[in-house]
Amino acid sequence: MQSNYKPIGDYIQLVDERNKDLKIDLLLGLTINKLFIPSVANIVGANMRNYKIIRKNQFACSIMQVRRDGKMPVALLQEFDEAIISQAYPVFEVKDENILLPEYLMMWFSRPEFDREACFYAVGGVRGSLEWEDFCNMKLPIPSIETQRAIVAEYNAVKNRIALNNQLIQKLEETAQAIYKQWFVDFEFPDENGNPYKSSGGKMVFNEELEKEIPEGWEVSKLNDICEIKGGKRLPKGGSLNENKDGNPYIKVADMVNDKHLILKETFEYVDYRTQENIKKYIVSENDLIISIVGTIGLVKIIDRTLHKANLTENCVKLTNYNQTYSDVLYHSLVSDEGQRLIKSLTVGGVQGKLPIYNIQLIPILLHDQTVSLFNDKIQKINSNLLNFQKQTNSLFRLEVLLLSKLTSLKN
Repeated sequence: MQSNYKPIGDYIQLVDERNKDLKIDLLLGLTINKLFIPSVANIVGANMRNYKIIRKNQFACSIMQVRRDGKMPVALLQEFDEAIISQAYPVFEVKDENILLPEYLMMWFSRPEFDREACFYAVGGVRGSLEWEDFCNMKLPIPSIETQRAIVAEYNAVKNRIALNNQLIQKLEETAQAIYKQWFVDFEFPDENGNPYKSSGGKMVFNEELEKEIPEGWEVSKLNDICEIKGGKRLPKGGSLNENKDGNPYIKVADMVNDKHLILKETFEYVDYRTQENIKKYIVSENDLIISIVGTIGLVKIIDRTLHKANLTENCVKLTNYNQTYSDVLYHSLVSDEGQRLIKSLTVGGVQGKLPIYNIQLIPILLHDQTVSLFNDKIQKINSNLLNFQKQTNSLFRLEVLLLSKLTSLKN
């Protein structure tokens, strides 16, 4: 341990301010990913006077079940001036911001190494919790306040660019989905004169399978008629995942967040080469679509070339060996409001539901080759920009990880 490492407890203090006068009604929850989110807890009949107040630049954390979760949830409030949180969460603040910046401390908490150390100190069996005293005894480097400001500014510049990219990605996704809805749901694709088809008097015919009118000449195909649908594979007994990039990436449902294209990220875990031999039939190929079928059901992603030959969890299926011109139509059909409602209706089971392959095979897809081709041309630029922003964000994420790793080498 370097000489400039100091106990966290020397620089923070607990805060216990209650919402006694009920002036604050913004209730936040704390996620395992170290974020505050609007709470979804049922507070009917709850005594809100007992809830803790947290103010801007104060922290909240959970020291329960740290070992079980493999992370210590802790977050810095910056989005709001004040809020309330569960009384179960310790709230603390930095004693002197001229010595330690809250943002710098949050950077330290964001390191994977911090979570591993917290897990090491956690006690209490399977649901091992971290004692407050042990948390306070954990150490961090305290460089000069000028150094802290410089590295926080650099880190925030990266984070802000990631946030901007994510906003642009979302707007592009929304634009592409709006075009899909206009063409394949409202049937207002351009006719031979460039006018909206349906509202310009385009001929419609009733389709019994969909129980609605569709444009003349269009066809409804079952998903298994236009592609192969194959399940992923559970790790064999004795198989394990690693973070050392030793082997092939292993795609989990947790990796399927946000963006349309699923790109290899630093957060992926890997299957070792020996285990890979036993599950190599369950790899994905570039441009395959994957759908989550257990847990968070109905997530849909297109496999980027960076994940070509990656392994797929048993909690997903892949759509493969299809006409590549159908890629975007398939994707948008499944993520559209109608597609998601259909997926929900095809899910079976209770609390732990599942979307069976035999139900996925029956999903109807509305196709018309000429319109599909025009749709691909229409959103080609959107797709290109989407992928570029995703790759930029991925590079920025690697830079973020690098900046966090540099904290251990900071000097006074």
